[in-house]
Formats: sequence, C-alpha cells, structure tokens
Amino acid sequence: MIRSMTGYGKSEGVIDGHYFKFEIKSVNHRYLDISFRMPRQLQYMEDRFKNMISEKIGRGKIEVYVSYQCYAEGKYEVHVDKSLAKIYRDTYEMLGEYLGIENDLAVSNIIKAENVITLRALEEDENRLTEIACSVLKEALDKIIGMKIEEGSKLAQDILLKNQNIANLLREVEAIAPQVPVDYKERLMKRMQEFIQNDFLDENRILTEVALFADRCSIDEEIVRLKSHVDQLESLIRHDSSSGKKMDFLIQEMNREINTIGSKANNLTITKHVVEMKSELEKIREQVQNIE
Repeated sequence: MIRSMTGYGKSEGVIDGHYFKFEIKSVNHRYLDISFRMPRQLQYMEDRFKNMISEKIGRGKIEVYVSYQCYAEGKYEVHVDKSLAKIYRDTYEMLGEYLGIENDLAVSNIIKAENVITLRALEEDENRLTEIACSVLKEALDKIIGMKIEEGSKLAQDILLKNQNIANLLREVEAIAPQVPVDYKERLMKRMQEFIQNDFLDENRILTEVALFADRCSIDEEIVRLKSHVDQLESLIRHDSSSGKKMDFLIQEMNREINTIGSKANNLTITKHVVEMKSELEKIREQVQNIE
C-alpha cells in the first residue's frame, strides 16, 4: 500500500543514564532531503542516522530534531591544580603582610580561584552511545512510518475511486467510438444532398471520404493504452509502497492519451467524457504529489 510523504514521529528514552529524544517531521519533496538539528557532540552519528532513515523512507523533506542529556554517574572527573592553589595561597599571604592586614584566607577562597578546580568530561564509548541513540531513533521511525501508511491509505482510497471513474468513462467512450464514423457518414450524405442540384450522388466518393475520416478519428489504440495505464495505476496503488515517481510518469501518459482521444473523436458525448476524465486525472495528480 502507498505511503504519504507527510508524517510525524517522536520518541524519547533513558538507557544507561543517557537520555535521547528524537522528533522526525516529513513533508512533500521531489527527492529525499534529510536535515538534522542536534548537539555538536553527536554529529559523528549523523551518517548512521541518515542510513537508518533512507532505508525506511524513499522521498520527502525530512527534518530530524535530536536532544541529549547524560545522567550517568562518573561522567566527569575532578582535577585539582595543586601548584596553582599554592601560588594563590602564597600570593594572598604576601598581600596580607604587605598591606598589614589580617590574613583570613580559607580553603573556600582557594577553590573559588579560577582553574584551581576543573571538571573534565570522561571520554564516552562512542559505539555504545550510538547504539543507544539508534534504538530511540528506530522507535521514532516506526511511528512516522505508521502515520505515513495511515495517511497513504486515505490517499489510496481517493485515487482508486477517481481512477475507477476514469475507467467507467472510458468504457462509455469505447462503446460510442464505433458510431462516430457512422454519424459522420450520415451528416456527410445529408450535406451533399442539400448542395447537389441533380439526382446523381457519387456513393463511392462518399464511402472513400468516410473511410478516410474513420481512419483519422479512430481512437482504438488510445483506448487500449489508456485502459492499460488505468490498470497499471491501480496496481501501483495496491502493491507498490514507494510509487510516487512512477505515478507521476504514468499520469503524464494518461493525460496524453486522453488529450488525443479528445482531439480525434469528433463527437460531443465523447468530448464531454474527455473533459470529465481530465478533471478526475487532475485530482489524482494533486494527490500523487503527496505520495512517497
């Protein structure tokens, strides 16, 4: 079943003290275009994320928002610069003696001094962190795919209905088509009878004219091809989940055949049916723009 290009999926979770949240938004686009907004420290994971998404989604503009927090114990280690602390202490003592004031120096003063105590982030296991992130991303992907399938089902029902309308109109055109040269012959005979001044009428000439017209206005081939296209469209909708581009091309071919039928068939009823078929096809074209 076909899938819509629009969708949304969100997932979040904490694994081993690592919190990830993924939000995926998808809108219409001619090709697959994936962009990310995520912390700089996670950018080494981008290719892995792209591969996961491209394996699941074939077309659309995909925006991925990633949030990350680490609550794991032992993420940081404390570094004390003892040499720098001693320098600060000696400096405070020297200033107290020089200014002749009491030295009220305490450890709390020293640890507040710049760079005496620093926190250093411990190096993460990038492979493990990537696996944790991907497990959360997979859940978000499953959700957006589910939404795209649900929306695609609605699109499929609408397109199938309109495609069936075209098929019904085409059957009526096919039934009328053989009558077109017959009606032309009758009109031609009537016009020639009106303008001929004597009783002689060249029946052979009329038959030749009718035969030429019948050949020019024959739409048998166009009907056969359009029938085939209608069947192909239904097959794509029912059996191909990523068929948007194929449908684009197929609709162009259907439009070409319908236009040719309209231009060749000199019949008011067929012309009306052609207008209705083009109207239904245009509605299908608009829906196909939403299909992955």
